[in-house]
Amino acid sequence: MPLTAARRLRLPRFPRTFDFVPAALTDAAPAVVLCVAMLTERFGTEARVGGRMPFALLLTALLTAAVAVRRRAPLAAYLVATLALTAEAQLVDPSPISPYANLLGAYAVGRYGGRGRAGWGPPLVVAGVVGYFAGQDVEVVMPAGVLAVWLAVWAFGYGSAYRLAEQAAERRRARDELLAEERARIAREVHDLVGHSLNLMLVQAGAARRLIDRTPGRSRDLLAEIERTGNDALGELDRVLGLLRGTAPQLPGAAAASEPGLDELPALAERMGRAGLAVELHRDTPPLPPEQDGCAYRVVQESLTNALRHSGAGHAAVRIVRQGGATLVEVADDGAGPPPGHRPGRGLTGIAERAARLHGTAEHGPGANGGFLVRVTLPAGGAG
Repeated sequence: MPLTAARRLRLPRFPRTFDFVPAALTDAAPAVVLCVAMLTERFGTEARVGGRMPFALLLTALLTAAVAVRRRAPLAAYLVATLALTAEAQLVDPSPISPYANLLGAYAVGRYGGRGRAGWGPPLVVAGVVGYFAGQDVEVVMPAGVLAVWLAVWAFGYGSAYRLAEQAAERRRARDELLAEERARIAREVHDLVGHSLNLMLVQAGAARRLIDRTPGRSRDLLAEIERTGNDALGELDRVLGLLRGTAPQLPGAAAASEPGLDELPALAERMGRAGLAVELHRDTPPLPPEQDGCAYRVVQESLTNALRHSGAGHAAVRIVRQGGATLVEVADDGAGPPPGHRPGRGLTGIAERAARLHGTAEHGPGANGGFLVRVTLPAGGAG
C-alpha cells in the first residue's frame, strides 16, 4: 500500500457484537470484574499494606476507571493506569491482579488509539516496565518477559485495527467502483436511448421543415415518423426507468419490452432509411448470448446515429460475422470521415465501455475507402 494511502487510512471503531448492550456497560463490565478481584486481593494483604491501604484503594480506583474508559480515551487511560501501577509497585505493594488492568490498556492503545496515538504505545510500555521493576531484586528475564508480553499485546491490538481499516478501505473502494460502474451504465443507457431518438427526430424535423411548402404529403409522413420515434423512445425510456427502479413498466403495452437485440436491426435500418441513411445489413452469426446481443445492437445503433447526424453519410454498411471464435461488428459509412484532431465523444466512449465489459475491443477511425469505420470484437464467452 502506498505511504500516502496508508496515512489517509482511518482506523474504525471495534464493531459491537451485541448492539442491544449499551456501550458504557460493555466497557464497564471488565472494569467491574477487575475491581472486585483487585479489592479482594488487596484486603487479603491488609496486614502487609497497613496504613497505606487508603492510598492502595485510590490506585485501585484509578486502575478501574482506566479500564472503564480504555476505548473512549485509550492513550490517556493507559497513561493513568501505568502511573497508578508504577506507584502501587513502588509505594504500596505489587499486586498480582493490577497488571492485567494495565495489559488491557496496552491492547486498547493499539486497537483504538488511531494511527497517531497508537504509536505512543511501545514507548509507554517500555517506560512502564522500567518504572514497575525499578529497585526490585528480580532476574532480568522477568522484566524482559513482561516487556515482550506487553508489546505483543499492543501489537496484536494495532494489527487488528490495521486489518479492519484495510477491510473498511477495500469495502469503500469496492462500493465506489460499483457506483462508478452503475453511473456509467446509466449514462450509456440514457445516451443510447435519448441520443439516438433525439438525433433521429431532429433530422426528420429538419427535413419536414424544408419540405413543408413543396411536398406537404412528404412532410406529413416525416411528422408521423417523428411521432412514432417519440413513442418508441417513451417506451424504451419507460423500460430503462423500470429496470433502474425495479418496477414494472408504466406505459400501456410496455410490459413485454426488453433490451433490444440484433433481431431488431431490420427495424432500425428501416427507421434510418426513412431518415435519409440507407443501411445495408449483413449478418452471419448464430444466436448470441443476451449481453453480447444487446451490446452488438447498441454498437450498430450508435454508429448509425453518428453517421446520420455527424458525417453527412447517405449509405452505411453493417457487417456482423464470426471471426476466429469471436463476433465481429463493423459499421462503415460513406460520409466525410473523422475531422482532424478527432476525439471520441460520449457515444464512442460508451461503445468502448460496453465492449470492455464483455472483454472485447473497440476501434474507430477512417474507413479503408473513406468515411468512418467502427469495429468491435466480442470474444466467445466474454459475457460477465
